[in-house]
Amino acid sequence: MSHTRTSELNAVAQAGEWLAGAQSVVALTGAGVSAESGLPTFRGAGGLWRNRRPETLATPEAFAADPKTVWEWYDWRRSVHAGCSPNPGHHALAELERAKLEFWLVTQNVDGLHEQAGSRRILKLHGDLWKVRCLTCGREERDTRVPIDPLPPYCSCGGMLRPAVVWFGESLSEETLRAAFDAAARADLVLVLGTSSVVYPAAALPRVALERGARVIEINLEPTELSGVAHLSLRGKTGELLPEIVRRAFGGAP
Repeated sequence: MSHTRTSELNAVAQAGEWLAGAQSVVALTGAGVSAESGLPTFRGAGGLWRNRRPETLATPEAFAADPKTVWEWYDWRRSVHAGCSPNPGHHALAELERAKLEFWLVTQNVDGLHEQAGSRRILKLHGDLWKVRCLTCGREERDTRVPIDPLPPYCSCGGMLRPAVVWFGESLSEETLRAAFDAAARADLVLVLGTSSVVYPAAALPRVALERGARVIEINLEPTELSGVAHLSLRGKTGELLPEIVRRAFGGAP
């Protein structure tokens, strides 16, 4: 067995031991977790639509100028998402939630795959692709139609509906953000999964936990700005490494 493989197995075993002993756990997930289910990343080449960059569509200004085109893009995204299923990483997080009395899943993803896998204690920093919000009355409701017809859709009050997601230039929900930072401050273990750790304020969550003395475990395909300060930084897919860590924590090591 190679030295690299031995080191990885030792790190997975250590992560499982820490997870088993943790009283309060927070998991932070990013686009890399969803990419393992076949979803194109927001800024990756697969994220282009009609040669348009997401940054030119996911803004209040773009929606105000051309709501139909923006809705056509979101309708396309919803159709892509509807064809994807949770991967083993999503299921491992749901299993972890069932095993821990104090657990919060903080996600930057809007695709709903965590809920499909069975997670319930979720703080969605960037909103939910499967919810719509009325521009007139402010009501939010779940809408899972694929496709949506007609576009743009309208509320029963007559107001136009928009996707209930956070666009570029908009602020995150203060209530959700406060809950996420409170959870990070209480945690004694934080899992950082499939995120580049460069998008703030989400990237600040593990650093808050570190300042309070928590252990931080990172799983990502590439090194990030967090890798040098995390207690463990594993290179690989969440769907491959996290299930093994959870199994070692709660199912017994081989």
